[in-house]
Amino acid sequence: MPEMIFVDSSNIEAIGYDTTTLALHVRFLKSGETYVYHAVEDWRHQEFMQADSKGTYLNTSIKPHYQCAKL
Repeated sequence: MPEMIFVDSSNIEAIGYDTTTLALHVRFLKSGETYVYHAVEDWRHQEFMQADSKGTYLNTSIKPHYQCAKL
């Protein structure tokens, strides 16, 4: 698992990104569960990290476009 970076969000606790496998890890605040989104480009990860609302960005720009799995 990549290093998880804590973020300021009401829904997401931390985000990690593996540049080798292009795997984006998202850990949620309330459940503590982590989901992995596959084949996420680095530019998408950068936009996600810079988004004012991480939850909105996840729901509109990541979830509809990438396959994911729960860890």
